[in-house]
Amino acid sequence: MSWHEATIGEFVEIKHGFAFKGEFFDNDGDYVVLTPGNCHNGGGFKSKGEKEKRYSGEIPPGYLLSKGDLLVVMTDLVGTAPVLGGSFLIPEDNFYLHNQRLGLVTLKEGAEADLGFLYHLFNTHDYRGQVRGSASGATVRHTSPSRILACKVKVPELAVQKRIASILSAYDDLIENNRRRIALLEEAARLLYREWFVHFRFPGHEHVKIVDGVPTGWAKQPISKIWDISYGKNLPTAKISISGKYPVHGADKIIGFYSEKNVDESLCLVTCRGAGCGNVRRTFGPTFVTNNCFVFRPRMQPESIRFHFAIHTAQELRMQEMRTGAAQPQLTIAGIGHVEALVPKRELLHSYNEIVDPIFDQADLLRRQVNALSTARDLLLPRLMDGRVEVAA
Repeated sequence: MSWHEATIGEFVEIKHGFAFKGEFFDNDGDYVVLTPGNCHNGGGFKSKGEKEKRYSGEIPPGYLLSKGDLLVVMTDLVGTAPVLGGSFLIPEDNFYLHNQRLGLVTLKEGAEADLGFLYHLFNTHDYRGQVRGSASGATVRHTSPSRILACKVKVPELAVQKRIASILSAYDDLIENNRRRIALLEEAARLLYREWFVHFRFPGHEHVKIVDGVPTGWAKQPISKIWDISYGKNLPTAKISISGKYPVHGADKIIGFYSEKNVDESLCLVTCRGAGCGNVRRTFGPTFVTNNCFVFRPRMQPESIRFHFAIHTAQELRMQEMRTGAAQPQLTIAGIGHVEALVPKRELLHSYNEIVDPIFDQADLLRRQVNALSTARDLLLPRLMDGRVEVAA
């Protein structure tokens, strides 16, 4: 099998995105404005669900994307640049907008290259290392079309490129299918929470009186009495690596890895600093949580109040609306601790957990499968991409 060295610029062109106007961002726009956050660290499209930026303004020609379009990340807000230079494919037509900080990759006329192969090439360590090495900025890392186009790569003949893309895409399809199933399971749990604990249509609700918005036997308490709310720990960015033992939860996402942990179990996190201030997520076992996050540990009924109850409660409280500061949005423990939430009767929580615990167990099993598939794909990726594993056309 014959491989030859080339620059990426021999095959493609990269177009800058458009700076969509903030005045037209709203919750009900018909289109989604993509950001670097729509790329998984290892590459691939990442849906942000309710956190997506919607747009209702006029769209200039050429910036409404089509299914199969390839985008590359040109700005990373994290110093270790886990997504810089990474790529993802657009999953559907006429819904996503090509925003600034992302480059649209198109093949040059007559280029002996396959776009699917290039998508995987943009997610290899060798290429990503070149992009990070030439990037500018310390805290926020930037690259450009010209720097990406100058990256040196090795490529086989076109037929082999297509075969490699087909093999790796089979892994991607399985991973994406599991991610969709996870999203559906977690949405089912969220809807059940709302049905029982927001709309009060829980089992036996017909026989329960509601006084001042509180069902009989329930408690209404400040969240600081329901949960022990604490900051994570400070971790200098110099200590964070792009690989390692424990994932590091920073401002609104995992920003790298560290050799130590400060959380062992599944817990609710709320971002307390930055643009994503007030966003809710969770840990998945041993991890390191930085001081850009609140950590929720149950005080009341610790045997009954699971992480998923905390997550759904925090989402319903809409903490994004409680943040202060324009230049640097933030939440404080004093600022949110007095906010009240309902704690159902112990027996009802047990019934809820009997339904929801298996849902999250299944979702976590699928998530472990995703991790295993991703690991297998990532081990195979460089071996396919440098010819160590031979592939017939």
